[in-house]
Amino acid sequence: MMPVAWIPSLMQKLTQGQQQIPVEGATVRQVVDALEALSPGFKARIVEDERIRTEIAVAVDGEVVTSGLRAKVGPQSEVHFLPALAGG
Repeated sequence: MMPVAWIPSLMQKLTQGQQQIPVEGATVRQVVDALEALSPGFKARIVEDERIRTEIAVAVDGEVVTSGLRAKVGPQSEVHFLPALAGG
């Protein structure tokens, strides 16, 4: 089994329209690096200055992670990259 990354619709042009992509990784950083290898340009949309961009939320198995790129990912995890909702 491999974690499955869920790609938001606004980023699916980087993944040739794929919404779900199984990737290797035990941390969010490894998942992002694996997605970058498959879809160059993906990491720049998610990561800035070695941190998750403030406008992106990452959820692992339905829980928004607070540990960013260091968050653990299990072999059957679902990793969702979500545009963070801004108040206004």
